[in-house]
Amino acid sequence: MSEPVPAASKRLAPLTLAALGVVYGDIGTSPLYTMKEVFAGAHHPVPVTPDNVLGILSLIFWALILVVSIKYVAFILRADNRGEGGIMALMALVQRRGGKSTSNRRMLLLGLFGAALFYGDGVITPAISVLSAVEGLEVMTPIFKPWILPITLGVLFALFVLQRQGTGRVGSLFGPITALWFLVLAGLGITNIVAAPQVLWALLPNHALTFFLTQPMLAFLSLGAVFLAVTGAETLYADMGHFGRKPVQLAWLALVLPALTLNYFGQGALLLTRPDALAHPFFHMVPDWLLPPLVVLATAATVIASQAVISGAFSITHQAIQLGYVPRLFVQHTSSQERGQIYLPGINWALFIAVAALVLSFGSSGALAAAYGIAVTGTMIITTLLVYQVARQRWHWSRTTTLLALSAFMLIDIAFFAANITKIPDGGWFPLAFALLLFTLMTTWKRGRDLLRARRDSDTLPLREFVAGIESDTLPSIAGTAVYMTPHAEQVPHTLLHSLKHFKCLHEQVVILQVDFVDLPFVAMTERVRIERIGQRFYQVHLRFGFMDRPDLTGTLHLCASTEVHCDLMDTTFLLGRETLITRRNSEMPYWREKLFVALTRNAGSPASYFGLPPNRVVELGTQVVL
Repeated sequence: MSEPVPAASKRLAPLTLAALGVVYGDIGTSPLYTMKEVFAGAHHPVPVTPDNVLGILSLIFWALILVVSIKYVAFILRADNRGEGGIMALMALVQRRGGKSTSNRRMLLLGLFGAALFYGDGVITPAISVLSAVEGLEVMTPIFKPWILPITLGVLFALFVLQRQGTGRVGSLFGPITALWFLVLAGLGITNIVAAPQVLWALLPNHALTFFLTQPMLAFLSLGAVFLAVTGAETLYADMGHFGRKPVQLAWLALVLPALTLNYFGQGALLLTRPDALAHPFFHMVPDWLLPPLVVLATAATVIASQAVISGAFSITHQAIQLGYVPRLFVQHTSSQERGQIYLPGINWALFIAVAALVLSFGSSGALAAAYGIAVTGTMIITTLLVYQVARQRWHWSRTTTLLALSAFMLIDIAFFAANITKIPDGGWFPLAFALLLFTLMTTWKRGRDLLRARRDSDTLPLREFVAGIESDTLPSIAGTAVYMTPHAEQVPHTLLHSLKHFKCLHEQVVILQVDFVDLPFVAMTERVRIERIGQRFYQVHLRFGFMDRPDLTGTLHLCASTEVHCDLMDTTFLLGRETLITRRNSEMPYWREKLFVALTRNAGSPASYFGLPPNRVVELGTQVVL
């Protein structure tokens, strides 16, 4: 009798298939436009000659090996925070291990800017991917040209509507389609390689070196387009938490890398035999009668490609909320098994508006290619710097070992970044401006919250002394439980003071509730609640959530039922504070940032909805705070 297959092994296959549909959609659709931009793009096109074709193919292949296979799949995926990946998870690791030193704070700010750059990529990827596929209609007949933009916007709208179904369901739907896409990529590549098998010599790195030695300036400038072949690498790291490390690695090695390599080499073989095909080398790989189904499949694949960055944006935003860099937003968990599968409607529709504006502004995938790449290369450089800190602090690598391991990656990142800088005047400014705007918003929110907390703490009372004094008074009692939320459990909440001032009474049971978000993705239920009685009717309850946990207070407070604290929702009142912020000049924060912070606060989600509190059990007490 055969041994039973472990549960983890049983789930590996479906998770790997789902990972194909979410994680590798971005990098999997790069063949649609990479070779086109290299040889026919508006920015430093490379002449189609046998030596140039072999040189470009060698650059692409070794970029896939060095950047994706070695740097990300084999190395950086190890730098996970309890299974979660992405630049925010790296920031949490650095913050936990590095303390509050000046260098550590600088690294955190750098990581925050990298996260802002990732959002820039999240806006451009759906626009360029879907546009490049729909433009295949022009290859069939010019009649479709006026309909390219409307069809693109319609496809994108359908994609963003679909997000509410959740990453898992979307992945299970997209996984088989993406698997078919990669098989088609491989098949098209093999068919065209047969006509010019000499392209296989480009597997040797000497062709890339020769290209640089004979035409150094052209080879350097071509890196801006060659980089399009690896733009999904940062996304696969950010999406790791949705499926786990092993499914992501298995999908890359077993299918994605071979299929991409074969297709790029097939396009190179096509250009050697038909140089006139450089306008759309991907769509010219098939006869005319196969174009319609290929365009349909390519459009489906680019929709899936957009899914990778959208899911990554959801994950990074959720982590940024928990770490205090983004105001509270509604987060919907879409899976009971994979806690990293979430949906944020606010981010979803903000991304759609930005993507639609990009499509209408640039109008073609060729124009968008100028804006594509610089954000991702910047994020890759920052990721490498953060991983250096993790390797030194968490893995305890020596300085020499860490420098040797990461210096090669850094040189490649810098080379790609330098080549993409040349595209700033033609559209590369957009992701940088977009990232700078988001970075300003995030740092303003973080600084403003710290300043607001300092203002509130300046006139607080020690909780235990207050409890000892108040319980000696003969205050009237009212039935039920009052829950006062506070950021500091050792201090009297302002809402409690305001409640006593207005109502002149206390509930028969008072809970001082502090909620902390720790720099771990998840906190076990057994470690989530700590309760301490500090008076006849007063209790301190301390709840801990990870930055990927859903902060459901009503569900978590049921854990108190086994103790003497009874939080019956029908008999419990949650008292929350609502501050009216007053700006002033010569504060610790510039006046314009104070104004911005006030605007962000007014539009932030309420604590009641964020923490899942029943609206009919919440009382808000207002106060004015001068920043």
